[in-house]
Amino acid sequence: MKALIISADNFEDSELLVPYYRLKEAGVEVAVASLRRGSIMGKYGYEVAVDKILDEANPDDYGILILPGGAAPAMVRKEPKALEIARSFFARSRPVAAICHGPQILISASLLQGRRATCYPSVADELKEAGARYEDREVVVDANLVTSRQPADLPAFMRETMKQLGL
Repeated sequence: MKALIISADNFEDSELLVPYYRLKEAGVEVAVASLRRGSIMGKYGYEVAVDKILDEANPDDYGILILPGGAAPAMVRKEPKALEIARSFFARSRPVAAICHGPQILISASLLQGRRATCYPSVADELKEAGARYEDREVVVDANLVTSRQPADLPAFMRETMKQLGL
């Protein structure tokens, strides 16, 4: 099993690092894809190595897509390849887990129409405008889609994400 995390600079540190290490702990191979090579820096200063640029990420190679929040999704959502990857996961009904501002990438990919989801409160109006059925809960699961609001929701987010993988 392999997981793909897509992010960029100014990610919410815990929202990338908790899934990264929790998945690795469970024996899942984790790759971080971003806009450029090298590393990305979280808003609280944690640095994470980038395994591949977005153009090198083949969604067929991964069983789950993780979209952490923070300010990173505002940049990632402008990248056509990131939207293409998200659409590929939805087309194949593979798990997608997005937290905080992470659902912005799914909004830009036009994937949330009619789906139940949650997000950081400041993104809620945009989520609704995209046709999602917004729920203000720590975690919302709608088939292959797992969404949460904020770092405090990480235990519930990871519990449901791991269930998607049968772990």
